[in-house]
Order: sequence, then C-alpha cells, then structure tokens
Amino acid sequence: MENNYFIDSEFLSKEALERKHRLENDPASRTNHMEYMEGMEKIDSDICPKVISQMDSYDYKKYTAKDVRAALEHETCTIEDFKALLSPAAEPFLEKMAERARLETSKHFGNTVYIFTPLYIANYCENYCVYCGFNCYNHIRRMKLNMEQIEHEMKVIAESGMEEILILTGESRAQSDVKYIGEACKLARKYFRLVGLEVYPVNTDEYKYLHECGADYVTVFQETYDREKYEKLHLMGHKRVWPYRFDSQERALMGGMRGVAFSALLGLSDFRKDALASALHVYYLQRKYPHAEMSLSCPRLRPIINNEKIDPLDVHEKQLCQVLCAYRIFLPFVGITVSSRESARFRNGIVKIAATKVSAGVSTGIGDHESKYEGKESDKVGDEQFEIEDSRSLKSMYDDISGEGLQPVLNDYLYV
Repeated sequence: MENNYFIDSEFLSKEALERKHRLENDPASRTNHMEYMEGMEKIDSDICPKVISQMDSYDYKKYTAKDVRAALEHETCTIEDFKALLSPAAEPFLEKMAERARLETSKHFGNTVYIFTPLYIANYCENYCVYCGFNCYNHIRRMKLNMEQIEHEMKVIAESGMEEILILTGESRAQSDVKYIGEACKLARKYFRLVGLEVYPVNTDEYKYLHECGADYVTVFQETYDREKYEKLHLMGHKRVWPYRFDSQERALMGGMRGVAFSALLGLSDFRKDALASALHVYYLQRKYPHAEMSLSCPRLRPIINNEKIDPLDVHEKQLCQVLCAYRIFLPFVGITVSSRESARFRNGIVKIAATKVSAGVSTGIGDHESKYEGKESDKVGDEQFEIEDSRSLKSMYDDISGEGLQPVLNDYLYV
C-alpha cells in the first residue's frame, strides 16, 4: 500500500488519521528502515561501512586549538585534519579557515561561479517525512505538470538565459514514474546544455535509462546519516529505507551518469557528524570513481507549509561557513553549491570563499515560473516544498556576481 498511492486530503479519513497516529507514536508499526523493499536493487559496495565507522567514532569535543593549527598548516588535509576543522575548537579559526578555503577555491576553480535553476514538475509524494512540505499527510495543493506544461516552463526559463536546469519531483513512482521523468529529460535537452535530476532514488538500469534520455547528473539528499534519527523522521514510504538511499549516487554512476551530488539537511541531527559523513561519502566514492564529477550541497532546514515550528537547529551562519570552508579544504576539487535557502548576503560572501555554484530564479512550487519571471498570475500552481530566502532572478544574480569581481558561468560543457 505504501508503494503505489499517496495520502492527501483536507479531511483525512478515520483510518488514515489512525495510521498517521500509529506511525508517529508506535515505532513497532513502522517497517524496518534498514531492510530493502521489493524491487530495490542491492549493490555490493564497501563505501557505507567506511563512512559509518568514521561518523560513529567521531568525538569532535576531543579536538584542540593545536589540532586545528596543525590541520591548517598541512599541505594536504587528511581525514583527521578534516575532523579537527569541523570541531568546535575550529570556530575561533574561522578567518584562517576562510583564507585557506579561498586559496583552494581560486587554485582549482579560478574566480568562476556556476548558475543553475531548479524546476519542480510534480509535488506528489508517497513518503511521510515529518519535516518536508511535500509529505503525504500534509494537505497542500498537489500538481503534476504534463509535457506541454513542462516544455512551456522550460521555454520561459531558457528565454531568461539559463543553460543548466535541475528537474525535481516529489517522491511518488505512481504519479511521477521513471518514464515521465525521462520524457522531461528529453524536453530539457532541447533547451539546456546541462540537465540534473533530484528525484526519488532508482535502480542502476533506471539511472542508465534516464542518462540516455538526457540527464547528466543526479542529486540525492541523504537528509541525515544518523540512522537512528533517520528512522524517527521518515515514517513511511520508500524513502524510509536508509541503505537504499545511501547507495543512490553509486548506482547512478554505475548507470553512466557523469556526475553526482550529495547533501545532508543540516539541523535534522548533529550537524558536525552529518557534515563529516557527507564529505566522506564523496571522499570514498571519488577514489572509487575518479572520472566522476562530484559536488556537495549544504542546506539548512527551512520553514514549510503547515509546520511553522521547523527551523534550523543550532546551525547558525558562522557554523555553516565553518562547514563549507572545511569542505573546501578537505575536498579541493569538489563543487560546492549554496542554495536559495540562504540569504543573498551570505551567498554573495561565500562564493568568494568556498562555494562554486548557486541557484537563481528559484521557485520550489509547481508550474509558476511564468508568474515568477513574467508577472503573470496563475491559480494553477502546486504548493512549494519549503520557503526560500534568496529570490534573485538570473539577471540580478549574474550582475551581483560580476559586481563582486567574479565570473558567472552558465555552462562550460560542450557535447562533441
């Protein structure tokens, strides 16, 4: 039942309310979050044990100022150095970390900043994730764009000058199956040089199909690497299966995707441990698939519709900056994306230090790019996944980046 329908009604049935209550209050009523569901591919990989072993043993309180100084003096940042840079002991060294991060960014990326925009094509979801605006028990306006609507949205975005698009859906195979996503990729290839996907995890053969349809890279948020906290936050649906989600990027690479992106949603659990695990996930996969392009995002929790109590938990801007600088020092070749969840002021500053990619002209709703870009009102839109902080258009973002002495880049990939 969890696999092929979603629950969303202004007035939930008695049975649905009872099930929701059981899921929230009775752990025994939930499926095992570490067991694969039918149809989920299980791959033979050694990445997960390495990441979890490091995360579980990470005691960031043991690191001292001496450890941080040593980490900043080393030409190559080791895992142990990285742990020190993520620790509370590194907070007084933020300026020195920023200097080192800026040097590494300049060395490997020059003064370029890449720009993209996301396009949400559906917000139906079969998961019950307590922090997400799309969750199946949250009563919002649901919508799924048809191909004509998708192409119209893409035309509007492309006419703004954008050359890279990230296609997103809610996590519902029933409403947004792989073929539907593939057809959207084919349309995107007509209008954009670079096409990314942020959809529910799929099997290797399905990633291969989506790549053949035009997708270049895949983004998957693990949300939190803390398996115990993950179980408490993801109560129903395919997303509940922690290990299947963890291996998504590797399956995508096995399916031929050129690049993969990683992220934890900072604020769901201990952000220092989640930051460590996210970076190590990249670190180990980078060594296993050296040809692949890899990137990290660093989003914080944002408010969602019908749940105004959700705010970032103990992850302030200075701590976010610390994480991003540590990422850059540890993984100098990896792209770092800072989303529109953050303020324009913060994003303008961090692209001069560690970040290499930002979104512009962002909408997390369904079917409203025309109203956003051209001022045309429409009541045929689906509700947003979360609130954004930075709503700058592509032109505004481009001008602001240029004004900071940086070079905005819309695309640097040529097909031959």
